[in-house]
Amino acid sequence: MTNNVDSWFQGVYVVFAFCSALILGALKSVLVGPIAGLILILGNVGVILCLFPAHVFWTVYTLVKTNRFDAPLKVALLFALPALFGIWLGLSIAGSVLVGVGYGFFAPWVSAFEAFRHDDEFHKFVHCIVDGTWGTIKGSCTAVRDFADICYHSYPMYLKELRDSPASLDLQPFRFIHVPGCIMVGLLGLIVEIPLYTAIAIIKSPFMLFKGWYRLIHDLISREGPFLETACIPIAGLTILLWPVVVIGSVIMAVFSSFFIGLYGAVIVYQERSFQRGVAFVVAMVAEFDEYTNDWLYLREGSILPKPHYRNKKGSSTSEYSVKRNGSVQGRLNSIFAEAPAMLVPSLTSSRSVREAIQEVKMVQVWQNMMKACEIRGKELLDAKVIIPSDLDDWLKAKHGLDVAVVNAGLPCYTFLQIIFYSIKAGSDGLFLLEDLEITHLNRPQDRLLDWFFQPVLVLKEQIRVLNLEEGEMRFLEKVVLFGSNSDRFKAWENGSVVPQDSLRTAQIEGISRRMVGMSRSVSKFPTYRRKFKQIVKTLAMQYSNSSREGSTRSVPRSVIKNSSTRSVSTRSNGSLDIV
Repeated sequence: MTNNVDSWFQGVYVVFAFCSALILGALKSVLVGPIAGLILILGNVGVILCLFPAHVFWTVYTLVKTNRFDAPLKVALLFALPALFGIWLGLSIAGSVLVGVGYGFFAPWVSAFEAFRHDDEFHKFVHCIVDGTWGTIKGSCTAVRDFADICYHSYPMYLKELRDSPASLDLQPFRFIHVPGCIMVGLLGLIVEIPLYTAIAIIKSPFMLFKGWYRLIHDLISREGPFLETACIPIAGLTILLWPVVVIGSVIMAVFSSFFIGLYGAVIVYQERSFQRGVAFVVAMVAEFDEYTNDWLYLREGSILPKPHYRNKKGSSTSEYSVKRNGSVQGRLNSIFAEAPAMLVPSLTSSRSVREAIQEVKMVQVWQNMMKACEIRGKELLDAKVIIPSDLDDWLKAKHGLDVAVVNAGLPCYTFLQIIFYSIKAGSDGLFLLEDLEITHLNRPQDRLLDWFFQPVLVLKEQIRVLNLEEGEMRFLEKVVLFGSNSDRFKAWENGSVVPQDSLRTAQIEGISRRMVGMSRSVSKFPTYRRKFKQIVKTLAMQYSNSSREGSTRSVPRSVIKNSSTRSVSTRSNGSLDIV
């Protein structure tokens, strides 16, 4: 009898909490949503329109200067640029509006439900009211800043790498006769893929709606998945209410993806040197999308639509429609459009419990841990005068030069190298981060972003382990990753390094350094990286400024600090930094 009463009161409490959070969240959405949405929309659209002339100039200049493409391919891309830039303007502005409205309206609402994760009842009530108000507005400003970093820093960085990269040995000659075929197939792809993708997504959206509801309600009744924990029931209940919005978002994502899939037909014409195979790709991709959505929604296998072959290579499958992937990080990043075209369909299988999900390391933990490690290493190098204040000052002022590269690429690579050294020494199957956080294949975040880097990093770790570096060689690798081509700073740092006598071993160490720098540059293109790394550099500069004021009564001229970069300094008696 007592258990029944407790269950009844618990049910009443859950219903009351859900209704209260629903009302408070809706009220916050009405009050805060328009402000946050306008900030995000106006900010992103402003960045797009202000940088659009610069983007056009940078792209055309890179296309003319690069050695990666031959003359006919450059002509084809120049003809395609107006259409590509038009699509960029349309999709980016439309995407900014959708994201602004969605974030401004739903972020305050969801935050009201997340407040029920607190244990104390008073804190639940306070967070239910406060959370999602000022935080949502700050989040909009952060999103605009990250988007500006992508447009102003990441995209020009990618173009610069394209200009500086040598001519590809795999580049096939492209004849002018194929230029009209590329343009025609690209236009045909847009004409065919956009309406058919949209039609398939709309026709199958009712299946996604009702099957999703069935899965969620089944978990609610049986107390499985997200409904296992009482504190998460209000959030899961909100998921049931907002599932139609998820379905609509999936349809919109299908429409957006159709633009890129359609344009990829022009790439097929270039790769296969065949107009017919480009047309076959356009037809086959509709069947691929139909089959993909059937698999996700557990409908009939395959597709009734025709799926002609468009590859003339042995061993290639009909689902492969990109250049051959390699094991490098850049190759993995370039393979984004090489995956099967997809509608954003959340998994309709049984969900894991909250306890099972908590056991995993979260991506935000990895990100914060790496940034904290970078700050600690930077403080140690700054105290040892290996990195000097002018390096930090030049990076913050966006100057160019070898000294800036010490902070921009050298510091992250040096930090990551110390993590690899410590992981090898500890005998870990994965990576050991700060605070005894170990990432392995078993507990790593199930995040697509991490998938691009986790396996290559483990391969790099294994290569370093197999080399069995001696102490002096380890110090030599530290100097190479930190200073790179800055020979003056490289020679000045007396850290006990020993250059291997074997030229092959030296080349292997330098090859590892280049791969680490490539990974670091790939990560630096991500939107949140520059903002977080800039906070680290500012923190290091502030700490040095405070320590200088405390340690001396007079300031050191900047010219003296500049000249100190060429002095020989000894940072460690044993040639190594202790792992924190």
